[in-house]
Amino acid sequence: MDSRRLILFIILSVGMLFVWDKLFPQPVPNASSNVITARGNASDGSSINQTNNPNSITNNPNSSGYTIPSQTGQIITVTTDVVTAQISTIGGDIKELSLLNHGSDNNKTKSYDLLTTKDDRVYVAQTGLVDSTNIELPNHNSLFKTNSLDYKLNSTDNLISVPLTFTNSNGIEITKTITFKKGSYVVNVSYQITNPLNTPIKGVSAYWRLLRDDKTSGMQSKFVHTFTGVGYYSNETKFNKISFDDIEKNNFTAPDSLSNGWVGYIQHYFISMWLLNAYNYTPVCANGVTCRINIKEINGNFSVGVLTDLPQINPHTKYNISVPLFAGPQEYNALLYTAPELERTKDYGWVYIFSTPLFWLLVKLFGFIQNWGWSIVALTVIVKLVLYPLTRASYISMAKMKMLAPKIETLKSSCGDDKVKLQRGMMELYRSEKVNPIGGCLPMLLQIPVFIGLYWALLSSVELRQASFLWITDLSMPDPYYILPAILAVTMFLQTFMSPPPADPMQAKMMRIMPVAFSVMFFFFPAGLVVYWLINNTLSISQQWYVNNHVTLRHKNKIKNHKA
Repeated sequence: MDSRRLILFIILSVGMLFVWDKLFPQPVPNASSNVITARGNASDGSSINQTNNPNSITNNPNSSGYTIPSQTGQIITVTTDVVTAQISTIGGDIKELSLLNHGSDNNKTKSYDLLTTKDDRVYVAQTGLVDSTNIELPNHNSLFKTNSLDYKLNSTDNLISVPLTFTNSNGIEITKTITFKKGSYVVNVSYQITNPLNTPIKGVSAYWRLLRDDKTSGMQSKFVHTFTGVGYYSNETKFNKISFDDIEKNNFTAPDSLSNGWVGYIQHYFISMWLLNAYNYTPVCANGVTCRINIKEINGNFSVGVLTDLPQINPHTKYNISVPLFAGPQEYNALLYTAPELERTKDYGWVYIFSTPLFWLLVKLFGFIQNWGWSIVALTVIVKLVLYPLTRASYISMAKMKMLAPKIETLKSSCGDDKVKLQRGMMELYRSEKVNPIGGCLPMLLQIPVFIGLYWALLSSVELRQASFLWITDLSMPDPYYILPAILAVTMFLQTFMSPPPADPMQAKMMRIMPVAFSVMFFFFPAGLVVYWLINNTLSISQQWYVNNHVTLRHKNKIKNHKA
């Protein structure tokens, strides 16, 4: 029974780390797509003209599926203290957005390209206006005018605004302004519509979308799976994810309307999200504006965003609407102070309630230690100390079982092949020695969600990306010299000698082989996770050694007192 308990614990511990999303999948909705087109109902009851529909514009796609504008535009370069961006005068698309404080996957000295059209990639932010009366409003294929092609944030500035103007044949002027803030990954995109006519403008909608391919980036391993796809949140629907495969198959549902929240793309360490109720910004879906999610496949790429139906724009008035875009790393503080629940994009799955406070504690420890590697060590120590009462109960049960091993062997010899007699004898032995053969199982199982929560908290931490520790230059990548995984394999092997020996010789052999087999996976794990497992194993061995000696000493004293 003791060997089965230990084998069960190992299998559950490792298995739940890698296949928890298979064991606890997200609810699968009915196979009906909630693809909401831009046609929608206008305020006058008509539908938006199909030729201005952002989902139906049919320009010739190139090999990547990206829409080639029919006009030739110019590129505007914007540089702040945290990002550089390239904006096309065609549509005002943000075609490139590089993160200056985060190196590329293969070169730390080169900025990480989040939004990009380089190397046959497609990942751009597009916005536009559509209407039900075909009055020529600018969409992502329209040519805007600009006053400058180069904007730089000075040390004394807090923001940079890039104005783009468009005037149609009726004299309606639209100014699209893209604003970057100092120290922020939030890019605010706004439209000002000036109506010089004597009649109101009705049935106008604005779309705010991200168009991208399905390519993943960053660390990808057969042992470590991270999600790349669509994510959205609202107070009503809470947090939801949609894979690219489900979008292709129309196997997803989305809410008909949103009043708050965010929608966009999630990938390992980075996100891009249109925000409907960001802090310090006017809520989007208010004052007569209704919002709808727009998700679909276009020319082999994927479009996700928000459609906003605007109220009537009266004669000789101006109307303004803006939607902030967060495009940057999943840094805890950046997410926490940008929009409600945006930190949920650090997807921890079903262990969210454990991962969130553990990562919060990790951030606090880093504030004192100023090194992510040592912060992981400190966090693991704290968790082990907090859970020590549970681990102590397990180790005491295992130590008692180990002391009973000689008596069990004697009982086996006396019972021979009589299995019934052997079982009765063992149960009597357990009762007389006051040992519960499964007493160590439950406390160990109770710890599994906590340790898995810590695992996912570390795996999702962009803070560990390219962070150094000892000889390791990037805690999000495997140990380049495989030193930590090798030491971990040794500790896992040593730990088997501290457990009660299985009665079956074949099981005993398996107990020696399993740690070696499992340790192979850690050679491909991010170094930060290996640090956590190594410290955890080392502390477990220390705790188990202490408890074993303590139980053995008490047993010897009991025998000594009994003889006296």
